[in-house]
Amino acid sequence: MLNLSVLLEDSVRRYPDRVALVFGTERLTYAHLDALANQVANLLAARGIGPGDKVALSCPNIPQFPAVYYGILKAGAIVVPLNILLKPREITYHLDDSGAALYFCFEGTDDLPMGEYGRAGFDNAAGCREMILLTADPDTSSPIPGVGTLARAVETRPDTFDTVVREPGDTAVILYTSGTTGRPKGAELTHANMLLNALTANRLFDSTPLRPDTYLLTLPLFHSFGQTVTMNAGLSVGATLVLLPRFDAKAALELMVGEDITVFAGVPTMYWALLGAVDDTVDVDRISRSLRRAISGGAALPVEIHAQFERRFGVRILEGYGLSETSPLAVFSDPERDPRPGSIGVPVWGIEAKLVDEHWNPVLGDDQVGELALRGHNVMKGYLGRPDATAEVMRDGWFRTGDLARRDEDGFYYIVDRAKDLIVRGGFNVYPREIEEVLMTHAAVSLAAVVGVPDERHGEEVKAFVILEPGARITETELIDWCKDQMAGYKYPRSVEFTAALPMTATGKILKRELVSAVVDQVRGR
Repeated sequence: MLNLSVLLEDSVRRYPDRVALVFGTERLTYAHLDALANQVANLLAARGIGPGDKVALSCPNIPQFPAVYYGILKAGAIVVPLNILLKPREITYHLDDSGAALYFCFEGTDDLPMGEYGRAGFDNAAGCREMILLTADPDTSSPIPGVGTLARAVETRPDTFDTVVREPGDTAVILYTSGTTGRPKGAELTHANMLLNALTANRLFDSTPLRPDTYLLTLPLFHSFGQTVTMNAGLSVGATLVLLPRFDAKAALELMVGEDITVFAGVPTMYWALLGAVDDTVDVDRISRSLRRAISGGAALPVEIHAQFERRFGVRILEGYGLSETSPLAVFSDPERDPRPGSIGVPVWGIEAKLVDEHWNPVLGDDQVGELALRGHNVMKGYLGRPDATAEVMRDGWFRTGDLARRDEDGFYYIVDRAKDLIVRGGFNVYPREIEEVLMTHAAVSLAAVVGVPDERHGEEVKAFVILEPGARITETELIDWCKDQMAGYKYPRSVEFTAALPMTATGKILKRELVSAVVDQVRGR
């Protein structure tokens, strides 16, 4: 018998007066956070929502997210976190596909009117019974007609609740995939999946209640990385979580200094942005004294960024790998062994990994490329309502990740690229990450993204999008000529486009499909 909310409740029993959340000038103790979660659970129970019911949540990194998240779990219901950037049509789809009975939605901001989007999406959803607005100021009345606020809904609710016990294999959270290869699918993650993954994170980061950590939460909590590796893992060991609703490199550095951050987790583009934001006003020495763990995931970390960050802050980044379908931690740098820049590490405790071909046959031999497959306590039950899609990626407990990887003689894994990002140029396989790593070594290049674009002669051609270092000057021809000297003739980019920014998801992943679409549209004359 198990409920994921035990991660919070156990810390509440041991450290009720310890600060759990920091948000601006607001500081919430563990007892306060648990009381808020209990009020949410009582609200849901009064609405007839209980074991197995789905409850959707659209919310940035503010105190209401963990309060509602754990309140849903305490009631025995299933949390359905939604990307805060979804538009009304997409919200309707997620509410209908998940079968959500109730929807909590943050009111939003002027430039991101989440509440308005949520109301429009809710109105068109078939089965969602009620929408409740999360307002930044609890004393503010709802700005959306016909939608009540959480503050008003829970103000008379008791702040104690008997948590509903669930089975380890019951679904706790449904995380939706990004939908890059079709409509988003809901990965069903169990209480055991999520709990064991959070405890595994603490094992890797050497996190313990006896040495309280302070985490900086810049990763969106609606995403598996931020949810498990920072929120669930951090609260389970009595850590203090400093919430940053929207990543801004300068603001993140200020919080690292002001709150003496000891653990930071981010995606590669966040590390790139942090390096670019360091100036004479940033107390780098203080950050270096307090920061003991830096974790990267979500995408491959360029070796050059890894090296620059260690030189600047004196902290070695531990790189890991996982997906929504794996809760997410699956492969990670082993803190007890020398990390290998460019490697995602070795399978974490309780997890098996192997490389397979398109027919599930094992790919053997050192440094041979195959699709990474995983098995263990972290793998999802399956995709909600999609047995065929589940069968495509799962067999005998093994889950195919869709990522191409290789394994060296010591068992360290290296992501070569996403299978769908592989460029086939004239019959030769070109791995974009390899080209990006080379480009990043050029003194003028700050960040690079390489994609395959349609080509009549070769099928696909290699194109690079490049952000230059401030003040750097180089022409497209000069950079291409340099690439010719660095890599094989079939690999180097035939065109380079300089840009001030690259399209990214809310979690900081580069949207390569948007880069390809823009090129295709240009070719078609749109």
